[in-house]
Amino acid sequence: MKKLVLALCILCGVAAQSQTEENLTYVLDTERSLINWRGYYAFQFSDHKGTVNFKNGELRTAAGAIVGGSFVIDMNTISNRDYLEGNGPVEHLKDKDFFHVEKFPLAMLTIVSAEYFAEENRHKFIGLLTIKGISKQQEFWGVANGDKLELRTQFKIDRTRWGINYNNELKDHAIAEAIEFDVYLKFKAL
Repeated sequence: MKKLVLALCILCGVAAQSQTEENLTYVLDTERSLINWRGYYAFQFSDHKGTVNFKNGELRTAAGAIVGGSFVIDMNTISNRDYLEGNGPVEHLKDKDFFHVEKFPLAMLTIVSAEYFAEENRHKFIGLLTIKGISKQQEFWGVANGDKLELRTQFKIDRTRWGINYNNELKDHAIAEAIEFDVYLKFKAL
């Protein structure tokens, strides 16, 4: 059983910086980790998609189980992949209509609980997501690959819960409230 618990901890995609054999902190490799985002129009078959980078992050374990973690997102790195030339809506996303990056350059996610479901080989996380200074609870599921020291998760948020209320007055360009995230976390040994 202890081997299973230890293997599950490793499965969370991390190499460890040891404090003790029982309590470990795993450090995020920010150069290889990435957040992909996607926003949709409400009345069109169209979307915008891009990336945003992590500033730092860590995952904490105790007695072989995930007990928490924290991740900081650098909102200044938001990019838009569907515009090959120019910035597309990036500057608009950074202004006060959306993320108000000048005032809120960082977003944060703090994991407050984690539960492993062995039959599905995935974790259920409850986190506190802070965007624009507003913190709201967010649930998400993650699948890990211990051999590659990585964790992947996909989830959607309702942007209006974080005060991102902009919408175009032209109905054809109305923006859906959901923002989709596909997150890849890669950890490294120290």
